[in-house]
Amino acid sequence: MKTTQFMLLVLLFSFTSCGNADKSKSDVAETKTTVTEKPKSMIADPRENKGIGPITSVSLGATIDEEMAAHGKEIYDAKCTACHKPDTKFIGPAPTGIFERRSPEWIMNMILNPEEMVQKDPDAKKLLMEFNGSPMANQNLTEEEARAVLEYFRTL
Repeated sequence: MKTTQFMLLVLLFSFTSCGNADKSKSDVAETKTTVTEKPKSMIADPRENKGIGPITSVSLGATIDEEMAAHGKEIYDAKCTACHKPDTKFIGPAPTGIFERRSPEWIMNMILNPEEMVQKDPDAKKLLMEFNGSPMANQNLTEEEARAVLEYFRTL
């Protein structure tokens, strides 16, 4: 339903923004510039984007904390596997290799703050569209639980 509404809004915007003969040349140039600009996080390396949420810094140890990773796997198995498979795209993306695509802060903010991330973060918006508008459910994890899941992702 939301995807249909979004597509209708885009279509409506497309029709209303075309064909206004009263615009000056400078207005047209401004419109072209505005349309072609991309959000900074989509231009730069996405691993530099920390996302939107409570996590501003994550310190990963040189080695994996096996106990924390085991706890993270338990949480992942209980709350995440309905939509995420470790090595396969499913309803959501596979977490294997996620550190090659995203920063640890972004990952934790997506886990802890998925609603705001898909509304305001350009990379999360792009993922939302890539996965057919299926938003990530907020599992209401604590920061400690999200950090454990992050540590589990390091083992994949």
